[in-house]
Parts: sequence; C-alpha cells; structure tokens
Amino acid sequence: MPGVPRLLQLASPALPVGAYSYSQGLEWAIECGDVHDAATAQRWIEDHLALVVARFEAPVYAACHRAWLAGDAASLNRLNAEFRASRESTEPRAETAQVGFSYAAWCREVAPLTDVQRTTLASIESVTAPVAASLAAVASDLTVADGLTGYLFGFAENQVMVLAKALPMGQIAAQKLLFALATPGGAVGSAVQLAIKLGEREDDWSSASPWLAIAQMKHETQYTRLFRS
Repeated sequence: MPGVPRLLQLASPALPVGAYSYSQGLEWAIECGDVHDAATAQRWIEDHLALVVARFEAPVYAACHRAWLAGDAASLNRLNAEFRASRESTEPRAETAQVGFSYAAWCREVAPLTDVQRTTLASIESVTAPVAASLAAVASDLTVADGLTGYLFGFAENQVMVLAKALPMGQIAAQKLLFALATPGGAVGSAVQLAIKLGEREDDWSSASPWLAIAQMKHETQYTRLFRS
C-alpha cells in the first residue's frame, strides 16, 4: 500500500506541527477533578471527538480535502475564516493558527504542491489546522478517510500524552486507552465516518460544547500548567 508510509509520516508525533504542546482544555478538566482516572479520561476524549471534532473540525477537514482536489480557492478561504471564527477563546485560536502555520510550512517545504495549490495556500490568511492538514493529505495522495484517520488519531494521541504527564497516567495505562480509542468501531473510527457523512452537509455542522469552551477559557488563567491550552 503506497500511501501507508505517507499516512504514518503525517500521523507521527515527530511531525513538527507542535500539537503536542496543547491540551485543548483537558489539563483544566484534570485540575477541577472532572477527569481523575482512566474511565473519566476516556469519556472526556470520546465526548470531545464525538460531540465537537466529528461534528465540525473533521467535516471542515473533509470539505477542504475536496476543495483542494478541485482547486476551489474561494471555498478554502471561506472555510478557513469560518473555522477560525468558531474558536471561542484565545488559546484555541492561537493553537489552530500555530498548528496551521506549521502544517503549511511542511506543505511548502516537503510536499510536492502544484502551482495552483501554492498560490491558493499563499492566499489564505492565517491558515488554520484542518485547512493546512487536509492539503498535506491531498499532496501526499491520501484519501479523505485515510487523512482524517491520521489527523484524528493524532488528536487522540496528544490527549493521551496530556494524561500521561498531568493526571498522571502510566505508560501502559495510556497505551490501553489509546488502543481503546483507535479500535475498530471506537471513537476515532466513528468520528471519521461521521465527519465524512457531514462533509457536504454544512447545515448539520456544529461546534457547540459549552463545558469544553469553559474548560479552555479557565485554562487561560490556571495557576500552574504544563500545556499551552
């Protein structure tokens, strides 16, 4: 399978996009006691995937993947602006801008972009993570399903790494949790399937999750922390 090495490269924690620096509110959930063991950690990550990522960020990725293939610069600029506007507070906005910037740099310097893709990428103001990551997948000849699987597995892995450092959770317990999240029919696969279904149904997209938004805002003033969000 020629696409597997490219998928592994994009899903690798060695990819220099800096996503591991962010907890996306999970560190505050640990601080306040909502997440305090493996079971509550799994429920938090599964809910984040199913109720937020699969219903907005991942469909944006799927729609952008289609737009990159079609050379649809107008849709890419619109989706990028809408995704950036959906970030409710300072840290999520800073995160998607930084990760998007890093994915875009990888695309420019590593991936075999077409002239149209380079021009379109340059036209996007403050490119966000799903927009740039979907370009990385397209330039690597990955399907939307494979690209999204790598993208969402990376999200799950980063969340588990937060637990290993902040809960704390031992390495074996962390691996068990990651295995459960990525098992067939698990949270990652289910999120990919839902996102692809929603990719062309923008009226059904939603990023509403008040408690997650509160956790991310509370984290901004958390007294001690290891992560940037």
